[in-house]
Amino acid sequence: MLDRLNQVMEHIDSRLDGHVDPAELARIALTSEYHLRRLFSALAGMPLSEYLRRRRMTVAGAEVLAGERTLLDIAVRYGYGSAEAFGRAFRSVHGVGPGEARRTGAALTAQPRLSFRLTVEGSTTMRYRIVEKQEFRVVGRRARVPLVHLGENPHIAALIRSIDPETLRRIAGLSDQQPAGVLSAVVHLADSREEGVELDYYHAAVTSAPAPEGLDALAVGAGTWAVFENTGPYPQALQYLWRDVFTQWFPSNPYASRPGPELLTVRPAPVEGEMTAELWIPVERR
Repeated sequence: MLDRLNQVMEHIDSRLDGHVDPAELARIALTSEYHLRRLFSALAGMPLSEYLRRRRMTVAGAEVLAGERTLLDIAVRYGYGSAEAFGRAFRSVHGVGPGEARRTGAALTAQPRLSFRLTVEGSTTMRYRIVEKQEFRVVGRRARVPLVHLGENPHIAALIRSIDPETLRRIAGLSDQQPAGVLSAVVHLADSREEGVELDYYHAAVTSAPAPEGLDALAVGAGTWAVFENTGPYPQALQYLWRDVFTQWFPSNPYASRPGPELLTVRPAPVEGEMTAELWIPVERR
């Protein structure tokens, strides 16, 4: 898989002054466009579209400073229909407009070409199982929140605090299947896993029952789920688990993630200060 990702990087660099087709990148990687975007974001820490923009502006910046072409020629060369659109993209990466950069010889920001290498680590053992589930509902309270990679998400914490005990008991009473009890359900609204991107968060239960009045519901179709478990300090152990699933497990197993909510249950562990997390990821065989 790493070899194919490096071929994708080579293909991108060979077409920075033309159209880069995400579908073609997915064919090179021998996976779906959806999975490629999610895998790239997890490994690189930025969306594929953002990497492409940064690489384009890196090589365009060198041409701006060289002064051999007009700014409009450079804009058109790198796929922008106007000097204004090119200027906005240039400024978002370099912090300065192309005209000013050319006049003053300003220092620009370079995005190196990414390459992926295998790092072997023996300290992490990942426990997982594959589960087939019939259609169900996620029922509880929902909020749209930004993604936070490390530490507590204050927006999720605020939602949970806002749920009164009686409503929480109603939600818990709906649970009639695995994963059991009150849980977290995350619905990613975009392929990007960049910090700050918005997602839908549910504090909810998995149930076959209709949603009672006053609660939010999400219908989920039948499908396959990969279920992962680990124990450690909360929330770091969960966030590391999510990272390892997308950067280690998916590249080495015959599954790809598919659209659907990611489900999480957390329970106290025997060691004080630690929690056991069970993470359900919707998957399909490649």
